[in-house]
Amino acid sequence: MGAAGDSAAGPGGGNAGSGAGAAGSGAGTSPARAALVLGTLIGVAGVANLNLAVANVALPDIGKHFDAGQTMVDLIAVGYSLGLAASVLYLGAVGDRYGRKTLLVLGMALTIPASILAAVAPSAEVLFIARVFGGVAAGMAYPTTLALITALWSGPPRTRSIALWSALGGGMSALGPLLAGALLEGFDWWSVFVVSAPLAAIALFFAWRFVPAHVNETTEKVDHLGGILSIAMVGTLVLAINLAPEPGKGRTAVILGIVALAGAAAFIARQRRVANPLYDLHIAARSTFWVAALAGIIVFGSLMGAMFIGQQFVQNVLGYSTLQAGLAILPGAIGMILVAPQSAKLVESHGSRFTLLLGFSFCLLAFLVMLILWEEGASYFPVGLGFLFMGIGVGFAGTPASRSLTGSVPVKRAGMASGTADLQRDLGGAILQSIFGALLTAGYAKSFTEQIAASPHASSVSEKVQNELTKSFSSAANTAQQYPEYAQAIVGAARKSFLDGGDWTYAAGMIAVAIGICVVFFLFPKHDAEVALLERFHAEDA
Repeated sequence: MGAAGDSAAGPGGGNAGSGAGAAGSGAGTSPARAALVLGTLIGVAGVANLNLAVANVALPDIGKHFDAGQTMVDLIAVGYSLGLAASVLYLGAVGDRYGRKTLLVLGMALTIPASILAAVAPSAEVLFIARVFGGVAAGMAYPTTLALITALWSGPPRTRSIALWSALGGGMSALGPLLAGALLEGFDWWSVFVVSAPLAAIALFFAWRFVPAHVNETTEKVDHLGGILSIAMVGTLVLAINLAPEPGKGRTAVILGIVALAGAAAFIARQRRVANPLYDLHIAARSTFWVAALAGIIVFGSLMGAMFIGQQFVQNVLGYSTLQAGLAILPGAIGMILVAPQSAKLVESHGSRFTLLLGFSFCLLAFLVMLILWEEGASYFPVGLGFLFMGIGVGFAGTPASRSLTGSVPVKRAGMASGTADLQRDLGGAILQSIFGALLTAGYAKSFTEQIAASPHASSVSEKVQNELTKSFSSAANTAQQYPEYAQAIVGAARKSFLDGGDWTYAAGMIAVAIGICVVFFLFPKHDAEVALLERFHAEDA
Protein backbone atom coordinates (compact mmCIF):
# COMPACT_ATOMS: atom_id res chain seq x y z
CA MET A 1 0.00 0.00 0.00
CA GLY A 2 3.00 2.30 0.49
CA ALA A 3 5.68 3.39 -1.90
CA ALA A 4 8.06 0.54 -1.24
CA GLY A 5 8.60 -1.46 -4.37
CA ASP A 6 7.12 1.19 -6.69
CA SER A 7 9.17 3.17 -9.19
CA ALA A 8 9.60 6.90 -8.86
CA ALA A 9 10.71 9.19 -11.62
CA GLY A 10 13.47 11.68 -10.99
CA PRO A 11 13.50 15.22 -12.27
CA GLY A 12 14.57 14.24 -15.71
CA GLY A 13 11.67 11.83 -16.05
CA GLY A 14 13.72 8.65 -15.62
CA ASN A 15 12.78 5.99 -13.12
CA ALA A 16 14.62 5.69 -9.84
CA GLY A 17 13.69 2.78 -7.63
CA SER A 18 12.09 4.03 -4.45
CA GLY A 19 12.06 0.70 -2.73
CA ALA A 20 15.63 0.95 -1.57
CA GLY A 21 15.09 4.29 -0.01
CA ALA A 22 11.74 3.58 1.59
CA ALA A 23 11.72 3.06 5.28
CA GLY A 24 9.19 0.35 5.77
CA SER A 25 8.10 -2.07 8.45
CA GLY A 26 4.93 -3.17 10.15
CA ALA A 27 4.72 0.37 11.45
CA GLY A 28 4.29 1.77 7.93
CA THR A 29 6.40 3.00 5.03
CA SER A 30 7.94 6.27 3.90
CA PRO A 31 9.70 7.30 0.69
CA ALA A 32 13.37 8.14 0.27
CA ARG A 33 14.19 11.73 1.33
CA ALA A 34 10.81 11.73 3.05
CA ALA A 35 11.28 15.09 4.81
CA LEU A 36 12.27 16.87 1.58
CA VAL A 37 9.42 15.32 -0.42
CA LEU A 38 6.86 16.12 2.29
CA GLY A 39 8.19 19.65 2.65
CA THR A 40 7.81 20.20 -1.09
CA LEU A 41 4.26 18.86 -1.12
CA ILE A 42 3.33 21.02 1.86
CA GLY A 43 4.93 23.99 0.09
CA VAL A 44 2.78 23.45 -3.01
CA ALA A 45 -0.30 23.10 -0.82
CA GLY A 46 0.79 26.23 1.04
CA VAL A 47 0.88 28.29 -2.17
CA ALA A 48 -2.66 27.12 -2.99
CA ASN A 49 -3.87 27.89 0.54
CA LEU A 50 -2.15 31.27 0.55
CA ASN A 51 -3.91 32.23 -2.68
CA LEU A 52 -7.17 31.12 -1.11
CA ALA A 53 -6.81 33.52 1.80
CA VAL A 54 -4.97 36.66 0.63
CA ALA A 55 -8.01 38.30 -0.94
CA ASN A 56 -9.96 38.53 2.32
CA VAL A 57 -7.85 41.32 3.84
CA ALA A 58 -7.97 43.34 0.63
CA LEU A 59 -11.75 43.04 0.17
CA PRO A 60 -12.59 46.47 1.63
CA ASP A 61 -9.94 48.13 -0.58
CA ILE A 62 -11.08 46.15 -3.63
CA GLY A 63 -14.70 47.09 -2.98
CA LYS A 64 -13.82 50.78 -2.75
CA HIS A 65 -11.48 50.71 -5.77
CA PHE A 66 -14.08 49.18 -8.08
CA ASP A 67 -17.12 50.61 -6.23
CA ALA A 68 -18.37 47.02 -6.08
CA GLY A 69 -21.52 45.81 -4.37
CA GLN A 70 -21.41 43.24 -1.59
CA THR A 71 -22.33 40.42 -3.97
CA MET A 72 -19.43 41.21 -6.33
CA VAL A 73 -17.12 41.46 -3.32
CA ASP A 74 -18.39 38.05 -2.24
CA LEU A 75 -17.80 36.64 -5.74
CA ILE A 76 -14.21 37.91 -5.75
CA ALA A 77 -13.69 36.35 -2.32
CA VAL A 78 -15.13 33.01 -3.41
CA GLY A 79 -13.82 32.99 -7.01
CA TYR A 80 -10.61 31.12 -6.21
CA SER A 81 -12.33 28.43 -4.16
CA LEU A 82 -15.03 28.23 -6.85
CA GLY A 83 -12.47 27.32 -9.53
CA LEU A 84 -10.70 24.94 -7.18
CA ALA A 85 -13.86 23.26 -5.89
CA ALA A 86 -15.36 22.81 -9.34
CA SER A 87 -12.24 21.17 -10.77
CA VAL A 88 -10.65 18.98 -8.07
CA LEU A 89 -12.71 15.80 -8.59
CA TYR A 90 -12.02 15.76 -12.32
CA LEU A 91 -8.39 16.80 -12.08
CA GLY A 92 -7.72 14.35 -9.25
CA ALA A 93 -8.78 11.50 -11.54
CA VAL A 94 -6.73 12.96 -14.41
CA GLY A 95 -3.68 12.94 -12.15
CA ASP A 96 -4.26 9.31 -11.17
CA ARG A 97 -4.28 8.34 -14.85
CA TYR A 98 -1.83 10.64 -16.63
CA GLY A 99 0.62 11.48 -13.88
CA ARG A 100 0.24 13.24 -10.55
CA LYS A 101 3.62 14.95 -10.79
CA THR A 102 2.79 16.27 -14.28
CA LEU A 103 -0.39 17.88 -12.98
CA LEU A 104 1.44 19.19 -9.91
CA VAL A 105 4.06 20.96 -12.02
CA LEU A 106 1.51 22.26 -14.55
CA GLY A 107 -0.67 23.68 -11.80
CA MET A 108 2.20 25.60 -10.23
CA ALA A 109 3.28 26.88 -13.66
CA LEU A 110 -0.21 28.24 -14.44
CA THR A 111 -0.49 29.83 -11.00
CA ILE A 112 2.11 32.41 -12.07
CA PRO A 113 0.13 34.04 -14.95
CA ALA A 114 -3.12 33.70 -12.98
CA SER A 115 -1.62 35.71 -10.11
CA ILE A 116 -0.31 38.39 -12.48
CA LEU A 117 -3.68 38.68 -14.25
CA ALA A 118 -5.42 39.23 -10.91
CA ALA A 119 -2.92 41.93 -10.01
CA VAL A 120 -3.44 43.92 -13.23
CA ALA A 121 -7.22 43.36 -13.50
CA PRO A 122 -8.89 46.52 -14.87
CA SER A 123 -12.33 45.69 -13.43
CA ALA A 124 -13.98 43.65 -10.71
CA GLU A 125 -15.28 41.22 -13.35
CA VAL A 126 -11.78 40.55 -14.72
CA LEU A 127 -10.49 40.11 -11.17
CA PHE A 128 -13.20 37.52 -10.54
CA ILE A 129 -12.24 35.65 -13.73
CA ALA A 130 -8.56 35.73 -12.74
CA ARG A 131 -9.42 34.29 -9.33
CA VAL A 132 -11.39 31.45 -10.91
CA PHE A 133 -8.46 30.78 -13.30
CA GLY A 134 -6.09 30.67 -10.33
CA GLY A 135 -8.43 28.24 -8.59
CA VAL A 136 -8.41 25.89 -11.58
CA ALA A 137 -4.60 26.04 -11.66
CA ALA A 138 -4.57 25.12 -7.98
CA GLY A 139 -7.04 22.33 -8.79
CA MET A 140 -4.28 20.75 -10.88
CA ALA A 141 -1.67 20.93 -8.13
CA TYR A 142 -3.50 20.76 -4.81
CA PRO A 143 -5.25 17.36 -5.11
CA THR A 144 -2.00 15.67 -6.11
CA THR A 145 -0.24 16.72 -2.90
CA LEU A 146 -2.46 14.53 -0.71
CA ALA A 147 -2.67 11.82 -3.41
CA LEU A 148 1.13 11.55 -3.39
CA ILE A 149 1.22 11.42 0.42
CA THR A 150 -1.30 8.57 0.21
CA ALA A 151 0.79 6.75 -2.41
CA LEU A 152 4.21 7.31 -0.80
CA TRP A 153 3.44 6.81 2.89
CA SER A 154 1.43 4.20 4.79
CA GLY A 155 0.47 3.43 8.39
CA PRO A 156 1.27 5.87 11.23
CA PRO A 157 3.83 7.78 9.09
CA ARG A 158 0.99 8.60 6.69
CA THR A 159 -1.20 9.84 9.56
CA ARG A 160 1.63 12.08 10.80
CA SER A 161 2.31 13.35 7.27
CA ILE A 162 -1.37 14.14 6.73
CA ALA A 163 -1.45 15.96 10.09
CA LEU A 164 1.49 18.15 9.04
CA TRP A 165 0.05 18.67 5.55
CA SER A 166 -3.32 19.66 6.99
CA ALA A 167 -2.00 21.92 9.76
CA LEU A 168 0.76 23.69 7.85
CA GLY A 169 -1.36 24.04 4.73
CA GLY A 170 -4.23 25.36 6.83
CA GLY A 171 -1.79 27.55 8.71
CA MET A 172 -0.86 29.20 5.43
CA SER A 173 -4.55 30.04 5.00
CA ALA A 174 -4.44 31.79 8.34
CA LEU A 175 -1.07 33.46 7.68
CA GLY A 176 -2.24 34.69 4.27
CA PRO A 177 -4.10 37.66 5.79
CA LEU A 178 -0.97 38.61 7.77
CA LEU A 179 1.17 38.66 4.62
CA ALA A 180 -1.56 40.51 2.73
CA GLY A 181 -1.93 43.04 5.53
CA ALA A 182 1.80 43.73 5.58
CA LEU A 183 1.80 44.27 1.80
CA LEU A 184 -1.20 46.57 1.94
CA GLU A 185 0.62 48.83 4.40
CA GLY A 186 2.96 49.89 1.62
CA PHE A 187 1.23 48.90 -1.62
CA ASP A 188 -2.22 48.83 -3.19
CA TRP A 189 -4.65 45.87 -3.32
CA TRP A 190 -2.93 44.32 -6.37
CA SER A 191 0.11 43.38 -4.27
CA VAL A 192 -1.73 40.59 -2.43
CA PHE A 193 -2.15 38.73 -5.71
CA VAL A 194 1.20 39.30 -7.39
CA VAL A 195 3.12 38.00 -4.35
CA SER A 196 2.00 34.46 -5.17
CA ALA A 197 3.89 34.43 -8.48
CA PRO A 198 7.46 34.12 -7.09
CA LEU A 199 6.31 31.69 -4.41
CA ALA A 200 4.71 29.51 -7.09
CA ALA A 201 7.95 29.64 -9.10
CA ILE A 202 9.94 28.35 -6.12
CA ALA A 203 7.40 25.59 -5.47
CA LEU A 204 7.48 24.70 -9.17
CA PHE A 205 11.25 24.13 -9.07
CA PHE A 206 11.16 21.96 -5.96
CA ALA A 207 8.22 19.94 -7.27
CA TRP A 208 10.02 19.25 -10.56
CA ARG A 209 13.29 18.44 -8.83
CA PHE A 210 12.29 16.30 -5.85
CA VAL A 211 8.76 14.87 -6.13
CA PRO A 212 8.64 11.24 -7.36
CA ALA A 213 6.50 10.43 -10.40
CA HIS A 214 4.35 7.46 -11.47
CA VAL A 215 3.75 5.96 -8.01
CA ASN A 216 0.72 3.65 -7.73
CA GLU A 217 -1.07 5.30 -10.65
CA THR A 218 -3.88 3.65 -12.59
CA THR A 219 -4.19 2.69 -16.26
CA GLU A 220 -8.00 2.90 -16.25
CA LYS A 221 -9.70 5.38 -18.57
CA VAL A 222 -10.84 8.70 -17.16
CA ASP A 223 -14.55 9.47 -17.24
CA HIS A 224 -14.22 12.86 -18.95
CA LEU A 225 -17.98 13.35 -19.30
CA GLY A 226 -18.37 12.73 -15.58
CA GLY A 227 -15.65 15.30 -14.97
CA ILE A 228 -17.47 17.93 -17.02
CA LEU A 229 -20.69 17.19 -15.14
CA SER A 230 -18.90 17.56 -11.80
CA ILE A 231 -17.57 20.97 -12.84
CA ALA A 232 -21.02 22.15 -13.88
CA MET A 233 -22.62 20.77 -10.72
CA VAL A 234 -20.29 22.44 -8.22
CA GLY A 235 -19.80 25.68 -10.17
CA THR A 236 -23.48 26.43 -10.65
CA LEU A 237 -24.25 25.54 -7.03
CA VAL A 238 -21.77 28.07 -5.66
CA LEU A 239 -22.87 30.80 -8.09
CA ALA A 240 -26.53 30.21 -7.25
CA ILE A 241 -25.86 30.69 -3.54
CA ASN A 242 -23.92 33.89 -4.20
CA LEU A 243 -26.50 35.47 -6.49
CA ALA A 244 -29.57 34.57 -4.41
CA PRO A 245 -29.53 37.69 -2.16
CA GLU A 246 -28.75 40.17 -4.96
CA PRO A 247 -31.74 42.35 -5.93
CA GLY A 248 -32.99 41.40 -9.37
CA LYS A 249 -30.88 38.22 -9.51
CA GLY A 250 -33.42 35.84 -7.99
CA ARG A 251 -34.45 34.30 -11.30
CA THR A 252 -30.82 33.76 -12.31
CA ALA A 253 -30.07 32.13 -8.95
CA VAL A 254 -33.06 29.81 -9.31
CA ILE A 255 -32.00 28.80 -12.83
CA LEU A 256 -28.45 28.11 -11.64
CA GLY A 257 -29.82 26.09 -8.72
CA ILE A 258 -31.92 23.99 -11.09
CA VAL A 259 -28.87 23.44 -13.31
CA ALA A 260 -26.87 22.35 -10.25
CA LEU A 261 -29.54 19.82 -9.25
CA ALA A 262 -29.81 18.53 -12.82
CA GLY A 263 -26.02 18.27 -12.98
CA ALA A 264 -25.94 16.32 -9.72
CA ALA A 265 -28.63 13.91 -10.97
CA ALA A 266 -26.80 13.40 -14.28
CA PHE A 267 -23.47 12.94 -12.50
CA ILE A 268 -24.85 10.27 -10.15
CA ALA A 269 -26.57 8.45 -13.01
CA ARG A 270 -23.36 8.54 -15.04
CA GLN A 271 -21.23 7.19 -12.18
CA ARG A 272 -23.62 4.32 -11.58
CA ARG A 273 -23.43 2.91 -15.09
CA VAL A 274 -19.98 3.83 -16.45
CA ALA A 275 -17.35 1.07 -16.37
CA ASN A 276 -14.62 3.28 -14.85
CA PRO A 277 -16.41 5.94 -12.81
CA LEU A 278 -14.74 9.21 -12.01
CA TYR A 279 -16.19 8.91 -8.52
CA ASP A 280 -16.80 5.36 -7.29
CA LEU A 281 -20.13 5.61 -5.47
CA HIS A 282 -19.61 2.18 -3.86
CA ILE A 283 -16.50 3.50 -2.12
CA ALA A 284 -18.13 6.86 -1.39
CA ALA A 285 -20.96 5.04 0.46
CA ARG A 286 -18.53 3.75 3.08
CA SER A 287 -19.29 5.46 6.39
CA THR A 288 -15.63 6.23 7.03
CA PHE A 289 -15.62 8.08 3.70
CA TRP A 290 -18.83 10.05 3.34
CA VAL A 291 -19.16 11.06 7.00
CA ALA A 292 -15.55 12.24 7.03
CA ALA A 293 -16.20 14.13 3.76
CA LEU A 294 -19.22 15.93 5.22
CA ALA A 295 -17.37 16.66 8.46
CA GLY A 296 -14.47 18.16 6.53
CA ILE A 297 -16.78 20.36 4.44
CA ILE A 298 -18.26 21.81 7.63
CA VAL A 299 -15.03 22.27 9.57
CA PHE A 300 -12.96 23.79 6.75
CA GLY A 301 -15.96 25.82 5.61
CA SER A 302 -16.22 27.16 9.14
CA LEU A 303 -12.58 28.26 9.03
CA MET A 304 -12.91 30.02 5.67
CA GLY A 305 -16.26 31.55 6.59
CA ALA A 306 -14.93 32.86 9.91
CA MET A 307 -11.88 34.36 8.20
CA PHE A 308 -14.06 35.92 5.50
CA ILE A 309 -16.39 37.65 7.96
CA GLY A 310 -13.71 38.25 10.60
CA GLN A 311 -11.39 40.18 8.32
CA GLN A 312 -14.20 42.53 7.31
CA PHE A 313 -15.36 42.85 10.95
CA VAL A 314 -12.01 43.98 12.34
CA GLN A 315 -11.49 46.49 9.52
CA ASN A 316 -15.01 47.84 9.04
CA VAL A 317 -16.24 47.81 12.64
CA LEU A 318 -13.10 47.97 14.79
CA GLY A 319 -11.11 50.14 12.39
CA TYR A 320 -8.04 47.88 12.17
CA SER A 321 -5.45 48.59 9.51
CA THR A 322 -4.79 45.85 6.96
CA LEU A 323 -1.66 44.78 8.84
CA GLN A 324 -3.50 44.70 12.15
CA ALA A 325 -6.26 42.67 10.50
CA GLY A 326 -3.68 40.15 9.31
CA LEU A 327 -2.10 39.95 12.76
CA ALA A 328 -5.52 39.49 14.35
CA ILE A 329 -5.93 36.05 12.80
CA LEU A 330 -2.47 34.81 13.85
CA PRO A 331 -3.80 32.85 16.88
CA GLY A 332 -5.76 30.69 14.44
CA ALA A 333 -2.59 29.64 12.60
CA ILE A 334 -0.76 29.02 15.88
CA GLY A 335 -3.61 26.89 17.19
CA MET A 336 -3.71 24.75 14.04
CA ILE A 337 0.04 24.11 14.01
CA LEU A 338 0.37 23.39 17.74
CA VAL A 339 -2.42 20.81 17.93
CA ALA A 340 -1.52 18.96 14.69
CA PRO A 341 0.91 16.48 16.36
CA GLN A 342 -1.63 15.81 19.09
CA SER A 343 -4.33 15.27 16.50
CA ALA A 344 -2.26 12.55 14.79
CA LYS A 345 -1.69 10.83 18.14
CA LEU A 346 -5.38 11.03 19.07
CA VAL A 347 -6.43 9.51 15.74
CA GLU A 348 -4.13 6.52 16.32
CA SER A 349 -5.05 6.08 20.01
CA HIS A 350 -8.73 7.12 20.18
CA GLY A 351 -9.91 7.04 16.57
CA SER A 352 -11.18 9.56 14.06
CA ARG A 353 -14.63 9.91 15.64
CA PHE A 354 -13.32 11.16 18.98
CA THR A 355 -10.85 13.55 17.33
CA LEU A 356 -13.49 14.96 14.95
CA LEU A 357 -15.89 15.61 17.81
CA LEU A 358 -13.16 17.35 19.80
CA GLY A 359 -12.40 19.59 16.83
CA PHE A 360 -16.06 20.41 16.26
CA SER A 361 -16.43 21.39 19.93
CA PHE A 362 -13.75 24.05 19.58
CA CYS A 363 -15.31 25.34 16.34
CA LEU A 364 -18.64 25.69 18.15
CA LEU A 365 -16.93 27.64 20.95
CA ALA A 366 -15.35 29.91 18.34
CA PHE A 367 -18.68 30.87 16.78
CA LEU A 368 -20.19 31.35 20.24
CA VAL A 369 -17.40 33.82 21.13
CA MET A 370 -18.01 35.67 17.86
CA LEU A 371 -21.76 35.84 18.41
CA ILE A 372 -21.56 37.10 21.99
CA LEU A 373 -18.33 39.10 22.20
CA TRP A 374 -17.63 40.49 18.73
CA GLU A 375 -19.24 43.92 19.02
CA GLU A 376 -18.42 47.56 18.35
CA GLY A 377 -15.57 48.73 20.55
CA ALA A 378 -14.47 45.19 21.44
CA SER A 379 -10.90 44.70 22.64
CA TYR A 380 -8.53 42.37 20.82
CA PHE A 381 -8.93 39.59 23.41
CA PRO A 382 -12.31 38.26 22.18
CA VAL A 383 -11.15 38.65 18.56
CA GLY A 384 -8.01 36.60 19.14
CA LEU A 385 -9.91 34.10 21.30
CA GLY A 386 -12.43 33.43 18.55
CA PHE A 387 -9.71 32.83 15.97
CA LEU A 388 -7.69 30.68 18.42
CA PHE A 389 -10.64 28.38 19.14
CA MET A 390 -11.33 28.07 15.41
CA GLY A 391 -7.69 27.20 14.68
CA ILE A 392 -7.60 24.57 17.43
CA GLY A 393 -10.84 23.07 16.15
CA VAL A 394 -9.59 22.82 12.57
CA GLY A 395 -6.23 21.50 13.78
CA PHE A 396 -7.91 18.65 15.63
CA ALA A 397 -10.57 17.84 13.01
CA GLY A 398 -8.53 18.31 9.83
CA THR A 399 -6.32 15.23 10.28
CA PRO A 400 -9.10 12.63 10.82
CA ALA A 401 -11.25 14.20 8.10
CA SER A 402 -8.48 13.71 5.51
CA ARG A 403 -6.99 10.50 6.91
CA SER A 404 -10.35 8.69 6.93
CA LEU A 405 -10.82 9.50 3.25
CA THR A 406 -7.40 8.25 2.17
CA GLY A 407 -7.71 5.13 4.33
CA SER A 408 -11.07 4.21 2.78
CA VAL A 409 -9.91 3.94 -0.85
CA PRO A 410 -7.39 1.81 -2.77
CA VAL A 411 -4.14 3.67 -3.47
CA LYS A 412 -4.74 3.64 -7.24
CA ARG A 413 -7.81 5.81 -6.50
CA ALA A 414 -5.88 8.21 -4.30
CA GLY A 415 -7.05 11.02 -6.58
CA MET A 416 -10.65 10.36 -5.58
CA ALA A 417 -9.74 10.59 -1.89
CA SER A 418 -7.46 13.60 -2.30
CA GLY A 419 -9.97 15.32 -4.58
CA THR A 420 -12.65 14.83 -1.94
CA ALA A 421 -10.30 16.01 0.81
CA ASP A 422 -9.53 19.13 -1.20
CA LEU A 423 -13.23 19.53 -1.97
CA GLN A 424 -13.80 19.59 1.79
CA ARG A 425 -11.80 22.80 1.93
CA ASP A 426 -12.83 24.26 -1.39
CA LEU A 427 -16.50 23.35 -1.49
CA GLY A 428 -16.85 23.94 2.24
CA GLY A 429 -15.17 27.32 1.91
CA ALA A 430 -17.13 28.26 -1.20
CA ILE A 431 -20.50 27.21 0.20
CA LEU A 432 -20.11 28.62 3.71
CA GLN A 433 -18.48 31.81 2.44
CA SER A 434 -21.36 32.12 0.01
CA ILE A 435 -23.96 31.44 2.69
CA PHE A 436 -22.22 33.76 5.15
CA GLY A 437 -21.92 36.41 2.45
CA ALA A 438 -25.58 36.05 1.52
CA LEU A 439 -26.65 36.31 5.16
CA LEU A 440 -24.34 39.27 5.72
CA THR A 441 -25.76 41.03 2.65
CA ALA A 442 -29.36 40.35 3.66
CA GLY A 443 -28.83 41.19 7.33
CA TYR A 444 -26.88 44.35 6.51
CA ALA A 445 -29.52 45.60 4.05
CA LYS A 446 -32.39 44.81 6.44
CA SER A 447 -30.75 46.59 9.36
CA PHE A 448 -29.77 49.69 7.37
CA THR A 449 -33.22 49.92 5.79
CA GLU A 450 -34.82 49.81 9.24
CA GLN A 451 -32.44 52.50 10.52
CA ILE A 452 -33.23 54.77 7.57
CA ALA A 453 -36.97 54.30 8.12
CA ALA A 454 -36.59 55.18 11.81
CA SER A 455 -34.45 58.25 11.10
CA PRO A 456 -36.03 61.74 11.30
CA HIS A 457 -34.28 62.48 7.99
CA ALA A 458 -35.82 59.47 6.19
CA SER A 459 -37.87 61.63 3.84
CA SER A 460 -34.75 63.41 2.57
CA VAL A 461 -32.95 60.17 1.62
CA SER A 462 -33.41 59.52 -2.08
CA GLU A 463 -33.96 56.04 -3.47
CA LYS A 464 -30.56 56.17 -5.18
CA VAL A 465 -28.76 57.10 -1.95
CA GLN A 466 -30.66 54.43 0.00
CA ASN A 467 -29.62 51.82 -2.55
CA GLU A 468 -25.99 52.83 -2.14
CA LEU A 469 -26.22 52.81 1.66
CA THR A 470 -27.81 49.36 1.82
CA LYS A 471 -25.59 47.79 -0.87
CA SER A 472 -22.49 47.17 1.27
CA PHE A 473 -20.31 48.69 3.97
CA SER A 474 -17.77 49.95 1.41
CA SER A 475 -20.55 51.56 -0.63
CA ALA A 476 -21.88 53.28 2.49
CA ALA A 477 -18.36 54.50 3.31
CA ASN A 478 -18.04 55.99 -0.18
CA THR A 479 -21.45 57.68 0.22
CA ALA A 480 -20.38 59.11 3.58
CA GLN A 481 -17.49 60.90 1.86
CA GLN A 482 -19.98 62.59 -0.47
CA TYR A 483 -22.06 63.88 2.46
CA PRO A 484 -19.51 64.92 5.11
CA GLU A 485 -22.16 66.51 7.32
CA TYR A 486 -23.77 63.09 7.75
CA ALA A 487 -20.58 61.00 7.52
CA GLN A 488 -20.41 60.05 11.19
CA ALA A 489 -24.06 58.97 11.29
CA ILE A 490 -23.74 57.00 8.04
CA VAL A 491 -20.62 55.14 9.16
CA GLY A 492 -22.14 54.44 12.57
CA ALA A 493 -25.27 53.01 10.96
CA ALA A 494 -23.14 50.94 8.57
CA ARG A 495 -21.20 49.45 11.48
CA LYS A 496 -24.39 48.54 13.32
CA SER A 497 -25.81 47.01 10.14
CA PHE A 498 -22.63 44.97 9.63
CA LEU A 499 -22.82 43.70 13.21
CA ASP A 500 -26.46 42.70 12.74
CA GLY A 501 -25.65 40.85 9.52
CA GLY A 502 -22.60 39.28 11.15
CA ASP A 503 -24.72 37.84 13.96
CA TRP A 504 -26.75 36.00 11.32
CA THR A 505 -23.57 34.40 9.98
CA TYR A 506 -22.24 33.33 13.39
CA ALA A 507 -25.58 31.71 14.25
CA ALA A 508 -25.53 29.91 10.88
CA GLY A 509 -22.01 28.69 11.65
CA MET A 510 -23.14 27.27 14.97
CA ILE A 511 -26.01 25.45 13.27
CA ALA A 512 -23.65 23.97 10.66
CA VAL A 513 -21.22 22.77 13.33
CA ALA A 514 -24.07 21.30 15.41
CA ILE A 515 -25.20 19.32 12.35
CA GLY A 516 -21.64 18.05 11.91
CA ILE A 517 -21.47 16.96 15.56
CA CYS A 518 -24.72 15.00 15.26
CA VAL A 519 -23.68 13.27 12.02
CA VAL A 520 -20.27 12.23 13.37
CA PHE A 521 -21.60 11.17 16.79
CA PHE A 522 -24.34 8.94 15.43
CA LEU A 523 -22.97 7.71 12.10
CA PHE A 524 -19.17 7.51 12.30
CA PRO A 525 -17.84 4.20 13.72
CA LYS A 526 -16.05 4.14 17.06
CA HIS A 527 -12.33 3.37 17.20
CA ASP A 528 -12.37 -0.44 17.19
CA ALA A 529 -15.09 -0.58 14.55
CA GLU A 530 -13.21 1.96 12.43
CA VAL A 531 -10.00 -0.10 12.50
CA ALA A 532 -11.93 -3.26 11.55
CA LEU A 533 -13.73 -1.48 8.71
CA LEU A 534 -10.54 -0.02 7.24
CA GLU A 535 -8.85 -3.44 7.36
CA ARG A 536 -11.86 -4.98 5.60
CA PHE A 537 -11.88 -2.27 2.93
CA HIS A 538 -8.17 -2.80 2.33
CA ALA A 539 -8.70 -6.54 1.90
CA GLU A 540 -11.62 -6.01 -0.48
CA ASP A 541 -9.73 -3.49 -2.59
CA ALA A 542 -6.64 -5.69 -2.75
